[in-house]
Amino acid sequence: MDDICALQNNFKIFFTWKFKSDNNRVLSSKTLIQKPFSLLPKPLSCLHSSAPPHTIPQDNSTKHRTLLVESYHEHKRLKILLAKLNKKGSCPLEMLQDDGDWSKDHFWAVIRFLKQSSRTKEILQVFDTWKNIEKSRINEFNYEKIINLLCEEGIMEDASLTFIEMKSFGLSPSLQIFNSLIHGYASNGKFDDALFYLNQMKEINLSSESDTYDGLIQAYGKYKMYDEMGMCLKQMEIDGCSPDCFTYNLLIREFAQAGLLTKMERLYQSMRTKRMDLQSCTLIAMLEAYVNFGIVEKIDKVLRWVRKSKATLKEDLIRKIAVIYIENLMFSRLDDLGDDLSSRSGKTDIVWCLHLLSSACSLSQKGMDSIVRQMEEAKVSWNITFVNIILLAYLKIKDFTHLRILLSKLANLYVEPDMVTVGILFDAYDKGFHGTGIFETWRRMGLFSKHVEMKTDPLVLTAFGKGQFLRRCEETYSSLEPNAREKKKWTYFTLIDLVAKNNGSIN
Repeated sequence: MDDICALQNNFKIFFTWKFKSDNNRVLSSKTLIQKPFSLLPKPLSCLHSSAPPHTIPQDNSTKHRTLLVESYHEHKRLKILLAKLNKKGSCPLEMLQDDGDWSKDHFWAVIRFLKQSSRTKEILQVFDTWKNIEKSRINEFNYEKIINLLCEEGIMEDASLTFIEMKSFGLSPSLQIFNSLIHGYASNGKFDDALFYLNQMKEINLSSESDTYDGLIQAYGKYKMYDEMGMCLKQMEIDGCSPDCFTYNLLIREFAQAGLLTKMERLYQSMRTKRMDLQSCTLIAMLEAYVNFGIVEKIDKVLRWVRKSKATLKEDLIRKIAVIYIENLMFSRLDDLGDDLSSRSGKTDIVWCLHLLSSACSLSQKGMDSIVRQMEEAKVSWNITFVNIILLAYLKIKDFTHLRILLSKLANLYVEPDMVTVGILFDAYDKGFHGTGIFETWRRMGLFSKHVEMKTDPLVLTAFGKGQFLRRCEETYSSLEPNAREKKKWTYFTLIDLVAKNNGSIN
């Protein structure tokens, strides 16, 4: 009984490994992911009838045990084969000759190994030798997988020769084979060759599907051949192949990325007429296109669609949208943007930054206080971005009382000033703030002897601009020779001294 249990465990491990291996291998067109080819026998559970256990003949137990033993030895032989392949200088052709033959499973395991090891040039040699050992292996199924794999790897000359060889055996190429060749050539920018195989399909009256044209459209987009994309769509309709939802989504994404808004919107209207849905990635592509052009009304419109979908906005896109809202003085939208992001990814630092900026840019003391209370309730750690947002708002309205209180609390908040904070202090001096005590405290702490750092989120400077002190620093630094910039150890003291020498008193 223990032996049977051990064999069952080995059998489970064997099939788990094989199924994972096959699922990781996607032999597909360049556009759509197809179902993986099954290179395995059916699982053992499929070998039994659906009858209850008590109705299964007694000799099935012996068959079951025999299958387990055979699977155990099959797994062992496969491990030995893969171990040999892993050795430096291994030659699969010599191994095949030494072994005499390989089973179907062993052959495809070797092919997968060669692909994953970037030894694709050996694949065709091994296939030729293996199929000639047993002539029944010269079939459409095997040729389809080999041609597909060669096209995936961009070995188009070998794929084309294999296609010709296949036809010489009287085998009929499938739609999948033609798709692989068309997409393979198109992806490599060889559109004449891709169209040659498309025409061959028509000559043998093999009906194309939307997948065929989708791969071409995607390749045209890759090479920025946007007129050809439109022509491809028209040819598709002429050939009686109706564009599906995937085709429209693909076209909209390609036109969006190219900034061709008119074509993008025209296709979207066609989709609405046909009652087709936009994919999440298409929504994001449209949003990015409007963001790149700064079209606020359409950004808002697509954002509403995004909120209803499961699409996820990346932080860099959120930042771009925030910049547009700031530039258009639409500060309340920053709050909405923060809420939207929070509902998807939680209360991250960028979310709190957006909420604070929304109130600070509006110079709303009540709004800032409310956000600070929420942060305290959520036990959010302060950072220099949050501090500088509030300080800049106080500076703008000349609320020196609150400015002084917050500057004096930095140590308690475990926040160290950065270049923006130092700039706020000096700009406040210019506006009548008496902050000598703050300056002395920072000097005793050794802050001014440290290297200059800029840790504040760039959105803050977008919202409030660079103060006079920061602009002077940049001007002074830019006026130096390149060697002088590299040699000097840039501490706050050295930078302040340099600015003072070039501009006189800076307070």
